Amino acid sequence: MSLFKKDTSVETVPTKTELDVLQVLWQYGPSTVRFVHDKLNEQKEAVIYTSTLKLMQVMKEKGMLNRDESSMKHVYSAVPEEKKVKGNLLNRFVDTMYNGSPGDLMVALLGNDKTSPEELDKIRELLKTMDGK
Repeated sequence: MSLFKKDTSVETVPTKTELDVLQVLWQYGPSTVRFVHDKLNEQKEAVIYTSTLKLMQVMKEKGMLNRDESSMKHVYSAVPEEKKVKGNLLNRFVDTMYNGSPGDLMVALLGNDKTSPEELDKIRELLKTMDGK
């Protein structure tokens, strides 16, 4: 019997590389290590296959991935929901960078030159629907 019990009540926050793997699995669904590895290599500098394999094995141990071992090729799938993970990361970012103020974040986002007129229209529509509630 282990003296240390894994605390499952605390949300696991994925690292940048773990998030990259989760993004592939959320976008394409359950996949082999080879498929995930190939997609990661399309996105950035070359990654060694064994590094991707080890990372996904560690993520399985952490409870971030499930592994289907029923066929010759093991197929991995993401455990956490994309919306929940991104929501947790966004909340953490707003708390850290904007003292918990979503308004300050929005002012910073809308004040940059990257916001297109189409995006501004979407935001206006969202605000109108939120005012109606």
